[in-house]
Amino acid sequence: MEELTEQPVLSFLTPVYRTEEYLPETINSVLAQTDGAWELVVVDNGRSDEAARVVASYARDERVRLVRQENRGYTGGVMAAAAVARGDYFCVLDSDDLVAPDYVRAVRRFLAAHPDVDALGCDARLFVDGEQGPTGRGYLRSLGTRPPSPAGDRLTVADVLAGQVPYYTAAIRRQAWEAVGGYEPGVPDIDESVLIWLRLAADFQVRLIPDQLGVYRVREQSLSRDPAKIEQFEGALIRTFEMFAEESARPELIRAAERPVRRLRYHQALRRARWSFMDGDIQRARSFAWDAVRQQRTVRAFAVLGSLTLPSALLRLLYPMKQRLAYFGRRARPQTRV
Repeated sequence: MEELTEQPVLSFLTPVYRTEEYLPETINSVLAQTDGAWELVVVDNGRSDEAARVVASYARDERVRLVRQENRGYTGGVMAAAAVARGDYFCVLDSDDLVAPDYVRAVRRFLAAHPDVDALGCDARLFVDGEQGPTGRGYLRSLGTRPPSPAGDRLTVADVLAGQVPYYTAAIRRQAWEAVGGYEPGVPDIDESVLIWLRLAADFQVRLIPDQLGVYRVREQSLSRDPAKIEQFEGALIRTFEMFAEESARPELIRAAERPVRRLRYHQALRRARWSFMDGDIQRARSFAWDAVRQQRTVRAFAVLGSLTLPSALLRLLYPMKQRLAYFGRRARPQTRV
């Protein structure tokens, strides 16, 4: 490991709340860095004695620091870490995820070669909780996007709106972080991790590299298995896109944000039509089918609507039609990220 520098280049921001069992592994991954120009700010977001004990066990390394506070939510924990961070770049690191040993070295090397870059994102390996070791699947692939080129690709607002949201443990220059408000606290029901990339891509130089420098843990409580969480997640995305469009006041960005909003509402309407039909509420199912048609005039939406215009008594007798609607609902299910 390189000699410790007095002023860290990278500050890892790690809020902890009910993830104490994973925290030692996360801290150890940072300690294993081949470049020592970092600090790790752990925020005990809820005054957990166990979290404080874990961090205290690393007291021999002054680069690992602890902030204790009442639970202010995830974004409040991130912002509390940023408030005391000393690095030139901020890297949000969840307390159950890991960074590869060469994370700091690779990021510093790229930034040194590209001094105009304000934020640098990377890829990560997926790690399914309970399985042995990371999977071969990358984070960006899981979003349905292609990894960037080795030279690094410029990230645009259109990319983020289309679903290419960088793996969150990215290096963001302090000045850029402060200019966009970081993980802005006090704004309910939005996705801060998406909003910050929209803001950065709109006004700063953001690049993505294909290196898998993180390990992203996938918990058993998968979002895709919980309908209520899917609805909550999509609602947060819609509000995030609308908030970004409103604050930008730029016609081209407003138009760009309208497309994913309509797409999300279209998928929601189709899924809700299926749920209502399965519950026997034909009138409500028709209403949602009309909503889907208004959002996107697709063959699928018209097929669902057409199926639901049959008399209610006949619909209830047509079990194969119910299976068909279930098929449409499954096809309409959105991914769990943008």
